[in-house]
Amino acid sequence: MKVALIGPTGFVGSEVLKELLSRGHEVVALARTPAKLEAQSGLTVVQADVQDAAQVAGAVQGTDAVVNAYNPGWGVPDLYDQFLAGTRAIYAGTRQAGVKRLLVVGGAGSLYAAPGVQLVDTPEFPQAWKSGALAAREALNLIREETSLDWTFLSPAVHLEPGERRGSYRVSLDTPVMDANGPAHVSTADLAVAIVDELERPQHIRRRFTVGY
Repeated sequence: MKVALIGPTGFVGSEVLKELLSRGHEVVALARTPAKLEAQSGLTVVQADVQDAAQVAGAVQGTDAVVNAYNPGWGVPDLYDQFLAGTRAIYAGTRQAGVKRLLVVGGAGSLYAAPGVQLVDTPEFPQAWKSGALAAREALNLIREETSLDWTFLSPAVHLEPGERRGSYRVSLDTPVMDANGPAHVSTADLAVAIVDELERPQHIRRRFTVGY
């Protein structure tokens, strides 16, 4: 499979890049600064501004699927606006390029803590993460309006952290995966496993799902 990857140097995207290449897929990585990525077999790096739909379309044209792991950075003052500007451009560019399959890596904040109550709206949700979580929720709302794309939206576990690749995880849809202590965690490596598994064996076309241990 030839996969366009947006956000290949990020917290999640860097693990997705490793997982795709380890399984023999061809990767077209969109990067604002291509020099940040080392040359590897199976990897093509394309310079592109992902807030420009035309640049996205040109870069992803001819691929089988797009993985959107875009995040402008948690320290960006206007994170909400930048996140959504990139999101809209990526969705539009993917459509313009004629690529049907789009997998979006979102946040856990839009998962439901209780019926009708999303985690991002609970009093205990960390303020430091709220702007990004609200933007990711809007990204989910926007993708749900798509009628031409075979999209999937993957929310990570509530606790996402670096760690080993186990190669296994449990799946839920709109509520967090839970363990004996509450919301489960998952490593970025195994979130990447789930992403590539979904590309290879689609189970959630036009649906959101989440994973955790």
